[in-house]
Amino acid sequence: MLKYWSIKRYGTKLLPTLEKRFGLKENYSASEIRTTVFKGNFSPKFLPLGYILFLDDISLKETMYIEFPQLKISEYRKEILNYLDSKSYHGYLQVLHRPV
Repeated sequence: MLKYWSIKRYGTKLLPTLEKRFGLKENYSASEIRTTVFKGNFSPKFLPLGYILFLDDISLKETMYIEFPQLKISEYRKEILNYLDSKSYHGYLQVLHRPV
């Protein structure tokens, strides 16, 4: 259950926290996301989720290649979506359905 609440927190609390700290933007930088995750009450284990949600596609690929080289973006996204579908979650994280 901790995994569900951690993921849900990213979907409901990360964007408002980013907006409060850095203003309203279409995308945020990796350092802004990372700072917010580590200084806020977010599980660092799901930092790639924060990147997927709030980085532009080019920055996402570059950041994931550097910080999480073993992690495939499409597989991680699918894993999170499958987990959320199994919990019948229908919130903001459905934005993960957008193609990479």
